[in-house]
Amino acid sequence: MTTTEAQRTAGGRRASQALVWSFANTALAKFGTLAIGIALARILGPEEFGSFAVAMVALMAILSFNELGVSLAIVRWRDDPAGIAPTVTTISVAMSAALTVLTIVAAPAFARAMGDPEAAIVVQLLSLCILVNGVVATPAALLQRYFRQDQRTIADQVNVWVGAVTSVGLALLGLGAMALVVGRLSGAVLSALLLLRYSPLPYRFGLDRLRVRALLGFGVPLAGASVIVFLVGFVDQLVVGSVLGATYLGYYVLAANLANWPVTMFSQPLRMVAPALFARLQDDPGAMRAAFPRVLRPLSGVALPVCVALSVAAPEVVGFIYGEEWLPAAPVLRWLALLAAVRILFELAYDYLVVLGRSHSILVLQVVWIVALAPALWIGIRTGGLEGAAFAVFLVGVALSLPMYVGELARSGQHLKGILAAVAMASGLALGLAGLLIVSLAAFPGGWVSLVIVGALTGTAATAQLWRCRDDLKVFQTGDPR
Repeated sequence: MTTTEAQRTAGGRRASQALVWSFANTALAKFGTLAIGIALARILGPEEFGSFAVAMVALMAILSFNELGVSLAIVRWRDDPAGIAPTVTTISVAMSAALTVLTIVAAPAFARAMGDPEAAIVVQLLSLCILVNGVVATPAALLQRYFRQDQRTIADQVNVWVGAVTSVGLALLGLGAMALVVGRLSGAVLSALLLLRYSPLPYRFGLDRLRVRALLGFGVPLAGASVIVFLVGFVDQLVVGSVLGATYLGYYVLAANLANWPVTMFSQPLRMVAPALFARLQDDPGAMRAAFPRVLRPLSGVALPVCVALSVAAPEVVGFIYGEEWLPAAPVLRWLALLAAVRILFELAYDYLVVLGRSHSILVLQVVWIVALAPALWIGIRTGGLEGAAFAVFLVGVALSLPMYVGELARSGQHLKGILAAVAMASGLALGLAGLLIVSLAAFPGGWVSLVIVGALTGTAATAQLWRCRDDLKVFQTGDPR
């Protein structure tokens, strides 16, 4: 075995272990947030939940470009990251501190624009998470580079469960939306302390002027693309909040959170591992091209049935889990769950293109997306309210963004025929599952029986697909996709 092959095999083992840890981390975190989200939705109701949603939109907007994308350079850097880590830390902390101050100042105007002026203090307090995120950007990226998802799992679980328990306790005491803010902050701070403790390199500040330009040249286009990605993901919430108010925003956000469950559960673990895996193969273009469909095949095989099930059973899921008062969220969930199936491809393609250094192409793609989405959203909300907004997002995603991503992948060596082959079986099975679910829900309308049937059929379909694609998962074990 050559030195390169031995390094690739060792890296593959680390990637495989990291994928297992990442999936376990995401599953536990998603279970926690789902369970706590149900409890909080029932305790707070749509109005208070909507006030917190206003603050979360602001937080996610800033976090999308918080450290100017420079931390991802640590994952992709060909040489020892110790040479750039202090500079990345300085840029990240300085930028996040400035953005925290800016958010605090702008919070009252933002809250008024979102139709809930009283949410300003919620936005201001939650903005402290921006600073925390910037402080730990470098340690988090280092853990990702070295496949230390075991340590990342501990930090993330502390974040989720400390925040969850604190939020529920304070909500029961009557603190309303503020309970969610305090919980979020407490979890973030404790998690940050753990990330600093686990950092593979000493936490240091520094400024290598020779590398600042290279880091910003890599990161700023990605940060710009991330802003557009945020707008694509959250402009619907911005418009819903400003046009329809915080209560309707609460309905919409609940549906969006449910629709994001498959993306978070299946795509996020891979996104913690896939960039580093692709980066290790970038010196072998053929191997890197071969790795993409081998990652996409099992991902789509598991995610597509879940997305379809959420869409078909949207009223049953929302009504049974959250209660009758949240049923206006069901039509929104129907469309956003279908979009989630496509978003999983988008996110994998994004990571693949980033490693290839095509950050400028990603930025252009996202700009075109948002330019088309903005008027579509306005028309959708005016004509169809909440459901109209969700349909507009789905339509733009499928009719415009999907062909653009496929075209960009083709220019990078991933042609349409290969992509279709990777998702063909999963797509056919998902369509068949949709028919079975429609018939089953008509025969057993409402109640826990219908949800058990939905879960059983969906789980069987996803498991069968995962078993069929078991050989593809070996790319994470061997590091060699061929």
